[in-house]
Amino acid sequence: MSSPIISIHGLTKTFPSGFTALKGIDLEIPRGEIFALLGPNGAGKTTLISILCGLVNPSGGRATADGHDIISDYRAAREKIGLVPQELTTDQFEKVRATVAFSRGLFGKPKDPERVDRVLRELSLWDKRDAMLMTLSGGMKRRVMIAKALAHEPSILFLDEPTAGVDVELRRSMWQVVRALRESGVTIILTTHYLEEAEQMADRIGVINAGELIVVEETHELMRRLGEKRLTLQLDRPLERLPAALADHDLTVSEDGWALVHTYNSRDRAAGISALFRDLDAAGVGLRDVDTQKSSLEEIFVDLVNTGGRA
Repeated sequence: MSSPIISIHGLTKTFPSGFTALKGIDLEIPRGEIFALLGPNGAGKTTLISILCGLVNPSGGRATADGHDIISDYRAAREKIGLVPQELTTDQFEKVRATVAFSRGLFGKPKDPERVDRVLRELSLWDKRDAMLMTLSGGMKRRVMIAKALAHEPSILFLDEPTAGVDVELRRSMWQVVRALRESGVTIILTTHYLEEAEQMADRIGVINAGELIVVEETHELMRRLGEKRLTLQLDRPLERLPAALADHDLTVSEDGWALVHTYNSRDRAAGISALFRDLDAAGVGLRDVDTQKSSLEEIFVDLVNTGGRA
């Protein structure tokens, strides 16, 4: 098995104010993976990326990027990394092709118009190659940021909240871009607030909270464990207690008695819903309405934090 392209051991960061942003992060990311880092604001996502990209110095621990130590071999490590920050930081009067070519030069790479043009074509920016950045839409500017990050041919690409503030259609378009980049051999690490984004794109998901990486798991397995749905059954008359005939269905009666609430895993227990409705009918419990809600990202974070990652 090949060595991981990113290797992090005991990484910590405490700022001069005394605030500890990272608390002993251990993580390995294999070559060619899409890894999603989820967490609420202030959890440490951006701090971790900033350290790996050489923008912030760690307080302790060690990390390597494509075999190069991020501190002792900084230049070689940084050359392997492309970073697309959350904020759009570009010269509004610069032209698209020129700004991408300039980014390549920042890493000491020789001029390579064919490489720059290929990146522009792959990101659907070719038609905008001579346009000034100020004339582009937010989505196109985001693509330009990715093109700039790819201009020096990095093997690792960090995307910090790549679809923050964009509409659903544009978000899905960006997902296609990211998948295509992975197919070209780039390892991608993205931070996101969107559970759907991580579920759709990532091979693995890591959840960080209060500076601690509380779970790292393959996406399908994490979603299986966390993909809970809440079924709220509005009753046609109130219940004082749960009928004995329904005791096997993990139901709770609402405080006012007018609803039954059933929480189940949408992948593992959906088949049990049919049996639940049969037993409700047999017990003479009538329904006025049924409402299904999927667990929110916030609820998942709370569950993970409360259980230490053991969902």
